[in-house]
Amino acid sequence: MQKVINLFDFRQKINYKNEILAGLAVAMTMIPESLSFAILAGLSPLTGLYAAFLMGIVTAILGGRPGMVSGGAGATVVVLIALAASHGVEYLFAAVIMAGIMQFLVGVFKLGKFVRLIPQPVMYGFLNGLAVIIFMAQVAQFKVVENGIEGWMQGSALYLMVGLTLLTIAIVFILPKFTKAVPASLVAIIVVFAIVYFFGIDTKKVIDIASVGGSLPSFHIPGIPFNLETLKIIFPYALVMAGVGLIESLLTLNMVDEITGTKGQSNREAAAQGIANITNGFFGGMGGCAMVAQTLVNIGAGGRARLSAIVGALAILLIILVAGPVIEQIPMAALVGVMMMVAIGTFEWVSFRIINKMPRHDIFIGMLVAVITVLLHNLALAVLIGVVISALVFAWESAKRIRARKYVDEDGVKHYEIFGPLFFGSTTAFIEKFDVVSDPNEVVIDFKESKVVDMSAIEALNKITEKYHKEGKRLHLRHLSQDCRQLLKNAETVIDVNIIEDPTYKVMTNK
Repeated sequence: MQKVINLFDFRQKINYKNEILAGLAVAMTMIPESLSFAILAGLSPLTGLYAAFLMGIVTAILGGRPGMVSGGAGATVVVLIALAASHGVEYLFAAVIMAGIMQFLVGVFKLGKFVRLIPQPVMYGFLNGLAVIIFMAQVAQFKVVENGIEGWMQGSALYLMVGLTLLTIAIVFILPKFTKAVPASLVAIIVVFAIVYFFGIDTKKVIDIASVGGSLPSFHIPGIPFNLETLKIIFPYALVMAGVGLIESLLTLNMVDEITGTKGQSNREAAAQGIANITNGFFGGMGGCAMVAQTLVNIGAGGRARLSAIVGALAILLIILVAGPVIEQIPMAALVGVMMMVAIGTFEWVSFRIINKMPRHDIFIGMLVAVITVLLHNLALAVLIGVVISALVFAWESAKRIRARKYVDEDGVKHYEIFGPLFFGSTTAFIEKFDVVSDPNEVVIDFKESKVVDMSAIEALNKITEKYHKEGKRLHLRHLSQDCRQLLKNAETVIDVNIIEDPTYKVMTNK
């Protein structure tokens, strides 16, 4: 049990003051975002707050990355907007449950490790794009709706909002230079709230978005037909939501790993995200995943253990039950200022410094991922495109590296020593290395510095073997590693080569 829940392991070095204050700061910044995304999806505001509480408490206790915060994230909710609009909220809850089951299975079968396949340029692009999205979402708070028409604030309302936002940014920026005893973001929210309250300033508040009062979430089985037709409707949405949620959560986990210099458990986090979304679906939450902005607020405020996320989740529940009227009076300018500073902190400014030092294709990939993230708000698609392009570039660069050193020994046998992997991208260059017509009657291909990787490589070997066979010459393969031999043995019905027996060369495998 201690391995699963170590919150009350007092041997763990925890700064309880920092954890509690960080949790409160997280709760303050999560509320407007959860409300905004719930309203955007056409859901009840409470649906967003329930998701913030349920995701937060479940992943804080069961997750694989202390210090990380999960909630009703817009990245996952945006995926489900069309489903809620066309079939209703009950289908949305069912899709959230199914997405949670998929995420849980990813964790159980230890597939979370595949996030390691995401290259650094894709990470830079993801974070930069996300920073722009977070920042632009705050700029949108300077809009108001009058007579059903949305437009920018004007006159004194705009000046007040801008002034209070700049004051918040100044506090968040300057206070840590003097003291880090309390989170600067929480101090900024309290100071701006006090100014607005005591001076009676009329400015946009949380209540202008939605009410945050309510009751405890209750268990509810989605009211949908349990048949194949329903499965066909919700499965595509659930699959995309599960993918988006896992990618954002595991990228956030990697980000926190880098910031804190510690190591999270990706599979455990994937399973926890799944359990949290299953809970969401049965208790009226809109679903979610890790929240980059709130996680950065938490880490910046000193939150390093599970306690801060638990405090944040319980604070949101307390706000729903009793403190709604107070929270509704918090000026949006305070929350906007905090989130703008989070966006500035999220942006990888180092990517500008290295733009002339890194390979051009890496810079292009990072910029492409950022642009797709900003324009489409589809984090999964952006990351997937980035990974695919990175893989293709890697294949192309690897294909160019295959070389052959040739010599004839004292017995008149010609040797081809191959350097570089033999795979689908390098097979053409590999075949071009051989001079079948002019070679002597006996030829050896030495793979000591190479590796047969895939079916294309096997087919290339088959083609070169046939060419030598037609010329009446013998071809031998030497220094094949055990896994390469196994590949050729499995394909012995389609390829006939003479492998020279030699010592076993062990290769490292990822267990």
